[in-house]
Amino acid sequence: MRQYVALLLLYFFDAKERKPGQRDAKKASFPFICFSPLRSFASKRLPPPRATQPKTQTNRMSNSAAPQYFGKDLEAMSFARNYHQWILEELRPFLGSNVAEVGAGVGSFSELLLGAALTRLTAFEPSQNMFPALAARLEADPRATAINDFFGPAHAGANFDSLVYVNVLEHVEHDVAELEQARAALAPDGHVLIFVPALPWLYSELDRQVGHFRRYTRKSLLAVTEAAGFRCVQARWFDIAGILPWYVNFTLLRNPIGAGSVSAYDRFVVPPMRRLERLLPPPIGKNLLLVARPR
Repeated sequence: MRQYVALLLLYFFDAKERKPGQRDAKKASFPFICFSPLRSFASKRLPPPRATQPKTQTNRMSNSAAPQYFGKDLEAMSFARNYHQWILEELRPFLGSNVAEVGAGVGSFSELLLGAALTRLTAFEPSQNMFPALAARLEADPRATAINDFFGPAHAGANFDSLVYVNVLEHVEHDVAELEQARAALAPDGHVLIFVPALPWLYSELDRQVGHFRRYTRKSLLAVTEAAGFRCVQARWFDIAGILPWYVNFTLLRNPIGAGSVSAYDRFVVPPMRRLERLLPPPIGKNLLLVARPR
């Protein structure tokens, strides 16, 4: 935790000293390089998890049956519209026109994807209780197809321009196998776009309740994608400001998530941090965003 506080103070001190519009070329490039000394330092020096991650889960995303999945409902509350738009802004250059979204939930992010000038969106959602909301949300757009099933081997050779995993991969027990299936469904020049919770020491009761098998380190996320046959294009930390609130509220105090606090964070914190992280990419964050291509 001390290393995190030091990095946080250095980050905001540097941002304060930086003149408006100033962007250091060296610092601006480091979050998009897959092997950065500062990132390696942050990953290796962070303390171990404060909570034990579960070896078994009730809400496993397995191919055996379509579940009644309630964890995603709760998790969806924690990412309001400004936050989703921020994620989309980072992924937009790599989307292409034929996109698949894995684990689309009730379609909150799907709607934003359709606003990104796609010609086709295929949204996969296996849960029986969430799929009706997804289907209703997408039915008016002829570009969109909602599928009540797991994404899997049946879609090999689909030649998607991109596969989007936003807050999904942490729910999948066998993440390497999942990404191997993604690689088989991508066009040769396609991209897998991944957004996941980061920092194992932030693992909380809330993570357990929503069905997370893990929170990733940068090193572990790179290892998973490389093992699945991808090469990293970009890997960056995301939402440095969210680390301390998450740690205090959920890891230490084990508080439930509240719609009011989420709305306030989305309204007052996300917009300025979105601008700041664009100017000065952070050396650590509550989440990780990774873009990779098949080798």
